[in-house]
Amino acid sequence: MRIGVPKEIKANEYRVGMTPGSVREVVAHGHELVVERGAGAGIGASDESYSSLGARIADSAAEVFGAADLIVKVKEPQPAEVAMLRPGQILFTYLHLAADISMARALAATGVSAIAYETVTAADGSLPLLAPMSEVAGRLAIQAGARCLERACGGMGLLLGGVPGVAAAEVLVLGGGVVGTNAIQMALGLQARVTVLDKSLTRLRALEAQFTGQLNTIFATRDALEYYIQRADLVVGAVLVPGAAAPKMITRDMLSRMKPGAVIVDVAIDQGGCAETSRPTTHAEPTFIVDNIVHYCVANMPGAVPKTSAQALNNATLPFIIKLADEGFHAALADDPHLRNGLNVFDRKITHAGVAAAAGVACAPIELARAA
Repeated sequence: MRIGVPKEIKANEYRVGMTPGSVREVVAHGHELVVERGAGAGIGASDESYSSLGARIADSAAEVFGAADLIVKVKEPQPAEVAMLRPGQILFTYLHLAADISMARALAATGVSAIAYETVTAADGSLPLLAPMSEVAGRLAIQAGARCLERACGGMGLLLGGVPGVAAAEVLVLGGGVVGTNAIQMALGLQARVTVLDKSLTRLRALEAQFTGQLNTIFATRDALEYYIQRADLVVGAVLVPGAAAPKMITRDMLSRMKPGAVIVDVAIDQGGCAETSRPTTHAEPTFIVDNIVHYCVANMPGAVPKTSAQALNNATLPFIIKLADEGFHAALADDPHLRNGLNVFDRKITHAGVAAAAGVACAPIELARAA
């Protein structure tokens, strides 16, 4: 199979779909790689580092898209990239289509088979291709939140961990999954006082055991959210409904009851955000203020640390890339129900229930891919 790796063109995105090490593995399996010139520059990988391992360097994205059977990316395709997709081609990348129905329809119209990293599953029900970026985003959320609390950034002028004689900040984490757990770990490491809200008692018990009494674990109800959000200096939105739009847990009315200069880091912004007032931002202009509350809503947070995040992502995606290349699309999906769960668009139809529900259309049966 011929695999294409275009350069990412979303604003301030420096990751790359395949590192040189991943290219070496796939070439060893007998496949061809076409990498756009400069694709690895954001992680310090030169064109020579790719070509020396067997990849062909293409001068343009059009050349990559035109040559490849399988396109491996990081972020959802931008309009110029959608225009280059063709029927029968495989797209393997983050998509987050429930938050962008126009993109879902545009991809369906191309006839491409689109597999979303964020909905590929594992045997235990986890999301193995989302997990590494969730780990990065959870940790970055505390770094970003601590910076936003500084007065120069519009915050209240509070040091997250305090100092002797001065109270530390109150951090509220909404959701105890991978993002939330990593945010908690970082916040506690900086000596903040941390509360987590989650609807799963099993998860709260696990977090209580993991952090041995350092963490305040609270079952998520409307009353609990309203109580703790008024006391929070930093709120991390770490809510996830796999493949679906994030629930709007933080209402506009709640902002009026928060401390002036408090910060919301909405990590769920890729799925539409968990605050009614959230809207996507970029690393160039990461924040905005609504009702005296600083909002950090960067839609590709791990792009800020591309060397770390590209390698972490490749560690997770490489086995699936090899499976698709070795077995072919139809056989790979028929053989692997977890990869099949990643299929969002096929045969010009939406094949993921969460995306279909957000689009208000019927979900095409996944057997379409298996029977083809």
